[in-house]
Amino acid sequence: MTTTTTTTSLKRKAATQENIGPEHPRKLPAIAEADTNQPLRPSKVAPNTTAAGRLGRGPPPLTKPRAPALSTSTSAGAVRRTARATSAPPKMAPVRPPARPAARTGSAATRPGTAAANDERFDSIQQQIAKIEAARAADAARLDAELAQERAKRSDLQASHEALSRELTNAKTQELAQRQELFIASDELNNLRQRHEREISELQADLRRKDRELRELNEDLRMYQSDLERERETVKSLKATIAQQATAQLSLTAQLGALQAEKAAVQAEFDRTCGSKADLALQLEMAQKRIAELERETREGESVRRKLHNMVQELKGNIRVFVRVRPVLRSDILSSTLHLSSGSAGAITDGTNSPDPEEEARLREEAMAKLAFPDKMDHREIVLRSSSESATGQERKDEWQFTFDRVFEPHSSQAEVFEEISQLAQSCTDGYNVCVFAYGQTGSGKSFTMEGGSTDTTAGMIPRAVEQVFRVADELKSKGWQYKMEGQFLEIYNETINDLLGKGEFDKKKHEIKHDPKTGRTTVTDVNVVPLASATQVRTLLALAQGRRTVAATLMNERSSRSHSVFTLRIRGENTLTGESCEGSLNLVDLAGSERLEKSGAGGDKDRLRETQNINKSLSALGDVIAALGEKGEGKGDKHIPYRNSKLTYLLQNSLSGNSKTLMFLNLSPLATHLNESLCSLRFATKVNNTTIGTARKQTKASS
Repeated sequence: MTTTTTTTSLKRKAATQENIGPEHPRKLPAIAEADTNQPLRPSKVAPNTTAAGRLGRGPPPLTKPRAPALSTSTSAGAVRRTARATSAPPKMAPVRPPARPAARTGSAATRPGTAAANDERFDSIQQQIAKIEAARAADAARLDAELAQERAKRSDLQASHEALSRELTNAKTQELAQRQELFIASDELNNLRQRHEREISELQADLRRKDRELRELNEDLRMYQSDLERERETVKSLKATIAQQATAQLSLTAQLGALQAEKAAVQAEFDRTCGSKADLALQLEMAQKRIAELERETREGESVRRKLHNMVQELKGNIRVFVRVRPVLRSDILSSTLHLSSGSAGAITDGTNSPDPEEEARLREEAMAKLAFPDKMDHREIVLRSSSESATGQERKDEWQFTFDRVFEPHSSQAEVFEEISQLAQSCTDGYNVCVFAYGQTGSGKSFTMEGGSTDTTAGMIPRAVEQVFRVADELKSKGWQYKMEGQFLEIYNETINDLLGKGEFDKKKHEIKHDPKTGRTTVTDVNVVPLASATQVRTLLALAQGRRTVAATLMNERSSRSHSVFTLRIRGENTLTGESCEGSLNLVDLAGSERLEKSGAGGDKDRLRETQNINKSLSALGDVIAALGEKGEGKGDKHIPYRNSKLTYLLQNSLSGNSKTLMFLNLSPLATHLNESLCSLRFATKVNNTTIGTARKQTKASS
């Protein structure tokens, strides 16, 4: 009866375990495995041989027990957390049941003892299960409490995060508003600065004050930006840990208060600046009007002065003379320091080491002659001074003063020089013959003045005059004038005329000079006359002529011109509206420089010696022509003018005889070693300036 009851109880428990849902974990096998490692508890039933034999063979086969179902009051989430919180015991190797003995005793006698042992084991298992369920319930309650705490903490964190986000959004909004206001203020201050630069001296103090205020505003803006960056970094650090949130919040609040105070100060300063803007704008407008009026009056006065001066010179019929002093070159310093030690000269000319500015300035001062330009208004005077020791040992000081139509100092640019002759060069479009020639000793800068360099800034008188002629011709098209232009480029080398625009080597043709007394036109036979369509084409012809012109190195100039060059631009114009026509010419002459044999070193070379003799001969012939013209102008009768003594003077006969507007450029060297040559050139230029050649006539033809 006991065996039947025990079996029924086991089947009922097994059935109860099978009804547990698949969602509940089965922990019983792990507990059973863990219990196999523990020693068996002694049975309360008195042992007997039959029961011992039964126990030796192991318990009868039973249904595999399962873990009981947990209480339905525990939620699914708690069950899952309990399952995660409970760690499974380590798996052990299964214990094999003890081997059954070969001899079996009577089975009927051992069943009551086996049932009692099974009941005890099930009671023990039930107690363990009860303990596990109690532990799980306790764990679930504890986890529920912890979960509630975590949710409360999460709610606090979310509330703090939302508050910080709102504060950050407000800070960003304020930052954008401040930045927009500062950008507007910066633009307005920039406009004020640009207008204030044109104010007269009374407003300069206010402009400097506004610049300082603008720099302070920019500095404040950079401070605001750096503060906002630190605020952003603080906000990021607040998200990392809870402990830093309260401290960071206080720091942000303090920074925000400081920013608001600074913003209020900046806003007040900005309002004050805006208030003074209207007054400053009115003063600036009045000052600009006054400056514009004064500039216009100055330009008109200068234009009237030039026109009156040109008119006086044309009525006098004199040859106008401009003097230009070139600056001291570095090669001049080198030549003046050859007598010094090699170390001193090397400190100036070494290409690897930068020169000493103080030493170079001192050497420039020593090498330069004593030149003065006292006329700061009209720039018409030049004064040379020299000091020497007399035979008695006393210091003798000499001073020479000269006055010309215009004197250009060493710092004068090519554009400033051409501005003075622009109206003269433009006269050829009105039907006048114009002649501009450069005179001076070798190395004084004649070729640079007439031909210039390769850049637009250093362009000489020839390309600038041609460009202006083309520009004026284009402007006169609207008035019905149509112009045709052609040019030629010659050189006079050793009293021989060469065509610089010819092809190949210089030809053996004999070029003759012919003058037309009716039209006053001078032509040269068998030379290339090139039709000109643009100023760019003239630049190309100049480059070709420069490559074919005769040059050589002397002691006074590394690239000395050994010939006289003459560029001629002929212009023919017709007016289709009025039927008028005119014909003019522009002669631009670069004379070879006068030189002394002992200084140029040309005496040791036959070719250089012959070139020097012919150059000096032609320049001497030019001086004779000028002297004869001067005597004729003084009323000393019908004086013979020796134009035919040289090819140069014969080619310039119409330019020197009163049929042309003539201008001489006298180029001077600023070196003290060239003082005597400079004095000779200045005296010759004075003689030329005092020579009367007559008033130029306009070559026009009225409509029939």
